[in-house]
Amino acid sequence: MGLKNETQSKYDTKTFYKEYVSGMNSRQLGKEFQSDSERLKSLYFDALRENNPDIPPQKIPFMQKFLSLLSALTKRLNPVRRLVFGISVVSFVLHFLLSFLGFYIFPIQPLLLPVAFLGILFILLIELLEKSDVQKELDFARDIQLSLLPPSSIKWDQLEAHSFAATASEVGGDYVDIIHTEIGTYVIIADVSGKGISAALYMVRMQALVHLLIKKLNPGPKELFLELNDYVKSNKMDKTFVTACAAFFPKNEDHFIFARAGHNTPIIFNKEHDSTFRLKTDGFALGMTSTKLLRKNMEEKKFQFEPGDSILFYTDGLVEARNRDEEEYGEERLDGLMSIYGSLHAKSITQKIQSSIELFIGDENPLDDITFTTIHKNDPPKHLQE
Repeated sequence: MGLKNETQSKYDTKTFYKEYVSGMNSRQLGKEFQSDSERLKSLYFDALRENNPDIPPQKIPFMQKFLSLLSALTKRLNPVRRLVFGISVVSFVLHFLLSFLGFYIFPIQPLLLPVAFLGILFILLIELLEKSDVQKELDFARDIQLSLLPPSSIKWDQLEAHSFAATASEVGGDYVDIIHTEIGTYVIIADVSGKGISAALYMVRMQALVHLLIKKLNPGPKELFLELNDYVKSNKMDKTFVTACAAFFPKNEDHFIFARAGHNTPIIFNKEHDSTFRLKTDGFALGMTSTKLLRKNMEEKKFQFEPGDSILFYTDGLVEARNRDEEEYGEERLDGLMSIYGSLHAKSITQKIQSSIELFIGDENPLDDITFTTIHKNDPPKHLQE
């Protein structure tokens, strides 16, 4: 086990080298090279379709393919950078063309290669600075999004909840919320299709609408989803859909009301029988069908929830997380963990699952957002006898 000497302040060539080659192992390089190649391949075929819509790719001349790709790349640069890029390319080609033909023009020719190099270096540095600024904005957006999530630990009445959320990119489309009202508490978990900024913005809009609907209507889980479906389907051009679960816990009751909109099936631990079962109810994802058809097919059920019982709500990023052998984490592992630890407090259950998923994926980066929350019901407080 190596310990880093944090008192070291000297910055030398060896330190620079270590920082430069950090992360450059063969496996990581292979994955990133493959990812970059796929992005370039996708850009290439998009450029061919855009510039040659009526010609099959195999029939497009090579030079036309090259120019289409070059055009797609340079369109991503602003006019100044395109100008610098053009001068750099012309200088580079002209240098080798003059050398090949045997011409030597002083003092122009000795400057051509440095001009080409410095031009490309200028573009690279500016693009890196711009990417750094964008990253700062994304980090800020991530902080805002995380601030909209409920606290990791919440207690109310005899119930307690503990949540975990980790985004695959800077911002994500998973949503978990716990909303208290005068008549009871709502627990909602949802997953917006897609990832990144678009999914995150959609999630924020959904959260605002959920709070508004609950504040105005105090709807049951099914009625809440029907109202949300009207909103999701209001834009016919929008192909986004949302999977979700909602549970309503009435005050001072030993049950909850539940509905599911195409989401992963929650797992409940029953203390009396010392076993788990799934909360399977019918219902399409929001945005997949009309509200009229959703009303007909969505079920709303009542489940007993006694002291010692626990429920796990989660998004598909948890069960679909993969290790280095491309093996999925799977629902069976979750079910097994709930069978063993389901009688514990919500925080303990969540921490056990977190440790399990971290151990499983190792140093792999999640491909999707991972979000889950555990609800546990405690025994009622004991009154002292006089």
